[in-house]
Amino acid sequence: SSGESTQDSITPTSSAVYAKEEQAVTLSCVYEYTLTMNNIQWYRQYSNAAPDFLVLLMESGANQTAKTPHPHMSAKIYKSVKRVDLEIFSASVSDSALYYCILQPTVTGNSNTLYKN
Repeated sequence: SSGESTQDSITPTSSAVYAKEEQAVTLSCVYEYTLTMNNIQWYRQYSNAAPDFLVLLMESGANQTAKTPHPHMSAKIYKSVKRVDLEIFSASVSDSALYYCILQPTVTGNSNTLYKN
C-alpha cells in the first residue's frame, strides 16, 4: 500500500531566516510520521562547535527545556498542521547560528545523527 512508503520526516519551512536586532523571529519545521508520534528536538549550532540542545517537544504538549533554559525563546507544536515553531522574542547577534529541528524516534533509532539541510 502507499502508506508503507511514507517515511518519517521533518523539514524546515525555509533554509535561511534574516532578522534585525531585537526583532521577533519564528523558525518553523513541518513533520510527517507514520504510526507513532516522535519527539521533536531543537538544537542550535555555532560554527566550529557542537550543537546545543534547546528544547524537546512532545505532541502531548509537554516541553522539556535545556538545563539552562533560554528565556528569550519559546517552542510550540501545532498538531493539526504538523508544524513546530521556535520563536526568538528579541533576536541578538548571539542568535545567529544553525538551528536544527530533529525528529527523534520514541522507540528505536539513532537520535545522535544530525542532518544538515
